[in-house]
Amino acid sequence: MEKHLELTVKTAGANYQNYLIGVQSVVIDPIDRLWILDTGRVYTQDGKTLVQSTFGGPKLISINLSNNSIIQTILFPPTVAYPDSYLNDVRFDLYAPITDSGKGVAYITDSSSEGRNGLIVVDLGTGESWRHVSATQAVRPDAGFVGFVNGQSVYYHDATTGGTTYFPIGSDGIALSVNGENLFFCPLSSRRLYSIPTALLRNRNSSSELRSQQGVVYHGEKGFSDGFETDSNGLIYMGNFEQNAVVAFNPYNGTVNTFVRDPRINWVDTLSVSTDGYLYFTSNQLHLSAGSYPGTDRRVQPYALFKAKLPNGGKKLILT
Repeated sequence: MEKHLELTVKTAGANYQNYLIGVQSVVIDPIDRLWILDTGRVYTQDGKTLVQSTFGGPKLISINLSNNSIIQTILFPPTVAYPDSYLNDVRFDLYAPITDSGKGVAYITDSSSEGRNGLIVVDLGTGESWRHVSATQAVRPDAGFVGFVNGQSVYYHDATTGGTTYFPIGSDGIALSVNGENLFFCPLSSRRLYSIPTALLRNRNSSSELRSQQGVVYHGEKGFSDGFETDSNGLIYMGNFEQNAVVAFNPYNGTVNTFVRDPRINWVDTLSVSTDGYLYFTSNQLHLSAGSYPGTDRRVQPYALFKAKLPNGGKKLILT
């Protein structure tokens, strides 16, 4: 019997294992399975409180695109997805030898605005998950960070108090290197770029958290950005909101260069590389939503999806 999901409209982060509660990311893996990352969190109807999650809410769901049925549901325990976690983005490495299960791993960022940021690793064969580099500076927002989009400063609007604060979002953008040996990531409220060897993230012995923290590499500034994506040449693409651009980080020489620039581009997210060599990305006007100062929704539809041809024959990165 096929299993299917329902969409909940309940204002709760409760144990709805068979419901989608607050989906943040949707990704197709190297073997064409659709994965849905559910934060397990939604706002109350007045938009003032982001409800904390409970077990069964935060989950990673695999979908068979040929018949739209559920292949697998992985639930995150509260020691991995805290009640105040916000699971943001996910990348997959299906190379069999990297796990005993032979099914590969998923890497996830926890971008929580409430403080306990980190990187989450999932064994796709066993369903086990664990955290690394938790609450370190590499995954935390920069204190006093102010970004700009279209010349306007971006501040966070606290719907509970009505006050204005610095944008408090931690580890967000995430991408694997072309060989899967390094994971690149950044806090949203920052211009900093980091990486860490994935072997350290997959390690779970008693010293693994200390070693993962020591293994983080700083690559300098790359601009104010959200999501990442890697092509088959190893270039890592990301937005630069302050330049109305998409830029590319070259890990071979450490440089950041403009890929495309256009006044229609603002808050770049949801980047995806196709097998025919195009980069797709959205411009979602998130900086104009009610979550930003002054707390009113100023977005103007329609929202935009762009595509641009990648240089030097770049195409979708397949890690299997």
